[in-house]
Amino acid sequence: MISISRLTMRLSAGGRSVTILDDITLDIPDKQRVAIIGPSGSGKSTLLGLIAGLDRPTAGSIRLDGREITSMSERAMARFRREKIGYIFQSFHLIPTLTALENVAVPLELNGDAQAKKRAAELLAAVGLEERQSHYPAQLSGGEQQRVAVARAFACRPPILLADEPTGNLDSAAGQQVIDLLLGLHRDHGATLVFVTHDPMLASYMERIVGLRDGRIESDRLIAPSGGTVERES
Repeated sequence: MISISRLTMRLSAGGRSVTILDDITLDIPDKQRVAIIGPSGSGKSTLLGLIAGLDRPTAGSIRLDGREITSMSERAMARFRREKIGYIFQSFHLIPTLTALENVAVPLELNGDAQAKKRAAELLAAVGLEERQSHYPAQLSGGEQQRVAVARAFACRPPILLADEPTGNLDSAAGQQVIDLLLGLHRDHGATLVFVTHDPMLASYMERIVGLRDGRIESDRLIAPSGGTVERES
């Protein structure tokens, strides 16, 4: 369960306070697939980063798997993130001096997994990159780099997968491969999947679509089995 209550994020810009998120309350049940949509500047990526504990809110509460994360120390949050959260960035964020295999093995090694390289090789095979394990990021296409990033995010089998515009830098074919991978991880392993997108087509793959505008929840729709939507209270 992801439980967000009265979440607010303000930043200082040019000597004045700018509100990025304004009093957000949102509950996401275990194993749900959720798309967060909205125009540029609506606060989508900020919200996802706060859920991941990459930043701290100005006010409010975020509970993941029953734990309040906003009061955790940086060290405790880093450990919790390794165990509970897989995060996929739009710009991949692979380590350029490491091979694909080594990039995927990093979180496993940090968790003390003696079979890190073996597990990383299995994950790369699962995302169709068995023949690209020894390649460095610069030797991989954008779609291949994002598949490495997906494998790395899922390396420790986290119960929560977060993705920030995971297809934003990819062509349609590569983007579809990445979406299929994420949906497959959700289906096969029961991870809660939350991703940010501005693409309504990608959002349609989700069970629920939460719309943001000007830092507030504008809509919250549960997708009906027939393909229609059921409005929920925001």
